[in-house]
Formats: sequence, structure tokens, C-alpha cells
Amino acid sequence: MEVVTFSWLDYFLFVSMLASGALVGIYYGFIRKQNTAQEYLLGGKQMNVWTISMSLVSSTLSGFTLLSIPADIYRYGITYGLLITINLSVALTSYYIFLPVFYKLQITSVYEYLYIRFNNKVRVIASFLFSLCMGLFLPVVIYIPALALGQVTNLNIHVITPIVLTNLNIHVITPIVCGICIFYTTLGGLRAVVLTDVIQFGVMLGSLLVVVAAGIWRAVVLTDVIQFGVMLGSLLVVVAAGIWRGGGLGTILKNSYNNGQLDISFDLDFVKRDTFWAVIIGQTAQLMSYFSVGQGSVQKFLSLPSFPTIKSKHNQESRSNITFTFQANIIKSHDQILPLYVMEEVSFIPGLCGLFISGIFSAGLSTLSALMNCLAATIYEDFISPFVSKDTSQEKVGLYLKWIVVIIGISSTALVYVVEQLGGLVQLTLSFSGITSGPTVGLFIVGMLVPQVTSKGALAGVITSASIMTWIILTSQWYKIQGKITYPTLPLSTDGCNGTILNAINQTIANTVNSNTTGMDDVFVVYRISFYWYALLGTIIVIVVSLIVSYFTEQEKPLNEDCIAPIAQFLIKKKNDMPPNYDDAVLEKLNKS
Repeated sequence: MEVVTFSWLDYFLFVSMLASGALVGIYYGFIRKQNTAQEYLLGGKQMNVWTISMSLVSSTLSGFTLLSIPADIYRYGITYGLLITINLSVALTSYYIFLPVFYKLQITSVYEYLYIRFNNKVRVIASFLFSLCMGLFLPVVIYIPALALGQVTNLNIHVITPIVLTNLNIHVITPIVCGICIFYTTLGGLRAVVLTDVIQFGVMLGSLLVVVAAGIWRAVVLTDVIQFGVMLGSLLVVVAAGIWRGGGLGTILKNSYNNGQLDISFDLDFVKRDTFWAVIIGQTAQLMSYFSVGQGSVQKFLSLPSFPTIKSKHNQESRSNITFTFQANIIKSHDQILPLYVMEEVSFIPGLCGLFISGIFSAGLSTLSALMNCLAATIYEDFISPFVSKDTSQEKVGLYLKWIVVIIGISSTALVYVVEQLGGLVQLTLSFSGITSGPTVGLFIVGMLVPQVTSKGALAGVITSASIMTWIILTSQWYKIQGKITYPTLPLSTDGCNGTILNAINQTIANTVNSNTTGMDDVFVVYRISFYWYALLGTIIVIVVSLIVSYFTEQEKPLNEDCIAPIAQFLIKKKNDMPPNYDDAVLEKLNKS
């Protein structure tokens, strides 16, 4: 089988993408310095709508989106692709419920809200859950681009130079690339993250020159736009070339239909892996954990100069968020399906391999930089600032934040070696995020929509939910490792495959079929629940437990009415709503803000 290697043009495109992020970091780190915490975390609240929109889309379209989701759809069907249909409803929920509260309170960390609404205990637990979630997800974000690089070099994640095969493996390339990301995120803060996102967005879109001409160079967001450009441009080229090589869109859809990849199950079966209801209903809470109450998204929303501009940004972003062989030993993970396709089918286009890898790395870097920036904000605001003197200068606080970013980046890079031993990134990511996303979303829902929920109720709800979800998810993962819980994959056609690898493909198919015939009836039904339902289940547990406990407890401090969403203000108990014998002291405590 002929090995396709990087050409000088591929290397040029790849290195140019990495260099763009470094240059943005240098610009905002040394030329337009950002010394204060507000400048570092919120871009001085002077970011524009278009730039923030592209940054959010870019950091959403991670390598996980571009590699793992297409591979998952190829193996299990298009059901997960339905997730895009609930973007609008989640955006509306964010705009009318959550964002008005965050913007009115003008907070840096979303978990500051929990302190204002409840108490510091609730805030610390929620911040810990978020930090844990990000700690588990960041290594995955870093590792995915290495999968793509490994496939295009055909060396089990080794790099091919134009002259010889070198031993530059994942353990070398990962620290180098992450070092660049840490560099521009640390020096440039939110402006650098957003600016590189914008640049990377432009490369994907193929419109980097337009982005530059528009004069929107503002830091973390601008790097997001650059990276989004890289991603979208490479993806559009790959899709267009794939449609042409596949015989047209009609032929591709026909083959997908015949293989069952377009089938959607409407069974209300909580155990079945992929169903319409599991994705549309079950994943709503998962999306809300990112768009509605996620530190990264809210932090970028709050960098806008006024609340009305948020609506414009939301409209743009919700419109912007809009299937492609694991079957042989050619690839070591099904998440490498798309890179294999690029190398086998469309590498005849000069520079496409380099553009594609640039897009994948752009996706990873834009997500990584955004998450490091927001995680640094959360760690400082919720765990460090209480121990920092109030007289500490903003310049010194900015320095603390930069050191936190460096520590986060180094730790996440080290954890890549653990992720390297795991597989099935879609299932793995959604499963473990269920431990934290459900309890977190539930906490903000009861906080903003149910004024009667007390601090003790919220604390009991989030602890109960996180504990139960940890128990369910870890036990389920153990059964999956033991092979007692498996999911059948779709039959994968080998028509048109290279004859030299057909035998290996057939052998792998046989192994896959055998591994999926294991019965699951002996496993308790709770552990067999589809991971798509985890976030929603965690949310429901918080709501139910907090309401029950709040019924038997009283508010510990006066209710700040700014903490209640506009649509739920009518639920706040006023004096005229109370019975004549209601304790005046309690009334005063409830109504005082």
C-alpha cells in the first residue's frame, strides 16, 4: 500500500497555522499588554459580536467534533447528528433565562452566582465539579489532533518528514503544540484566545484574508477566529472532494441508507444506545452545561459591551453550529476514520493533507485555549481569591492567572498519556461529563427559576446528584471494560477497499461482531442506561432533591432578586402573598436584596 507523506506545501500550511497563534500571543503579551484581570479574562469588555460568535463556534467545533463524531456516526448511525437540531432551543433558553442574570450581576466566574444566590459551600462544590470535568476533558482535546497526525503519517502517530521516517511520536509533538497554545493563552488572555479562534475559523472557511482585512485582531477570541477559519476551510474542501469521489451526493445517501446509517430509532428505550429521544431530550442538559452555564461560553458573552449584543451573537452562533474505516489495522482507533479517508481519497489535491491537519489542530487548539482561559478564571475566583489580600494590584492578579494557565496546560499535557490508553472518545467524553454537567445544570436551574429553593436544599441536591451519577457511571464503565456491556455496530461495507488490506478488514469485522454478541441481561438495568441520558438524569436528581429539602428548611440569607431569571420573578413571594401570621422577620429576609 502506497504511503502518502506530507509535501513542503503541507508543512507550510501546518506550521503557518501554529505560527499564527504564537504571533497573536506575542502581540498581546508584549505590544498590547493586558495587565489587569478584567483585560485578561474579559478582553476589557470591548469585544465585538462577530468575533465572539466565531470564537464560540470555533471552540465548540473541537477535534472531538471533527474526528470522533463522524467516526461514531459511521459506526452507530446518524442519530447523534440530530443533536444540531436542539441548538436553537438551548440558545433561546440561555438568552431568556440564564444570560440576563449573569449580565446583570456582572460576574467573572459563573460560580460567583452560586455564592450570591446560595452560599460559599455550594459555590465551591460546583466549581470543583467544573474543574474536575475540564481536567478530564482537556487531555482528550489535546490527544485527538495527535490521532489525525498519526493517521496521515501512517506510523501509529509518528511524523513523516519529507526525507525519512523519524521517531517523533505523540509524546514529542503533543508537548510542542501544547506549548504554543499555552504560550499565546498565557500572554494574550481572552483577547489572544478569541483572536486565534477567529484566525483558525478563517482558515477553515478559506477566508483568512477577509478576516485580516476586517481588522478584528483581538486576542484569545481572535486566535479562535483564525483557527475556525482553518477548520471550516479544510472541512469544506474535504466534504466537496468526498462528494465528488463518492459519485455524488445521491450515491452517498443511497449507500448510507442501504448500510443503515440513516436509520433513526424512535423507541423509548433508556437502555438502547442511540435513539431519537436519547439525543433530543437526553442531550439537552449536556448542551446547556456548555452554552447556558458553561464558564467558557458565559465568559465570552460577558466580554461584549452591552446585553442587547448578546442576542445578536446568540443568533449567529446557533445558526453556525450545523459521515464518514476502523476495520483494519491501518488505524488503531475508530476516531482515525476521517484522516484515513483524507489520505486515501483526496490527497491528490496539493496541500489538502496539510490543510486538513491544520484544521484538526486548529479545532483542538481553539478549544484548548478557551478551556484553559476559563478554567484559570474559575480556579482563581473560587479557590485562590479568598486567600488573596484585597489590596493586591490588578497587575499581580493578572500574573497569578497566567501562572495558573501554565500549570493547567502542563498538567493536561501529562494526562494525554492516560487518554492514549483509552478508546471510544464520544462515549468516554459524554459518560464522564455526565458526572458534572447534570448536577451543575440542575443547580443553576433551581437557583434561577425556583426562588423557594434554599441553600441547604441546593447543597443536598448537588451532592446527591454528583454521588449517584459517579456511582452509576463508574460502575457502568467497569462493566464495559469487562465486556459485559457492549453496543452492536452497523455492518461496515468493504466494497472498493484496497485488496491488500481486505483480509485484515474482514478479520476485524468478525472480531467486532463477536464482541457485540455478549448478553447484557445479567447487568442491573441502571448501569445499562445509555450515556446520552446521564446529564439529564443528573439534572433531574438535583431538582427533585433540592425541592424536597427546601420544603423543610428556610433561607439562610436574604434573597437577592437579581439572582432570579426575569421569567421567574413572579414566583418571588411578596408580603401580600403571605398568610397573615407569616413571620415578619422571614418576610424581611426573603424580600431584602
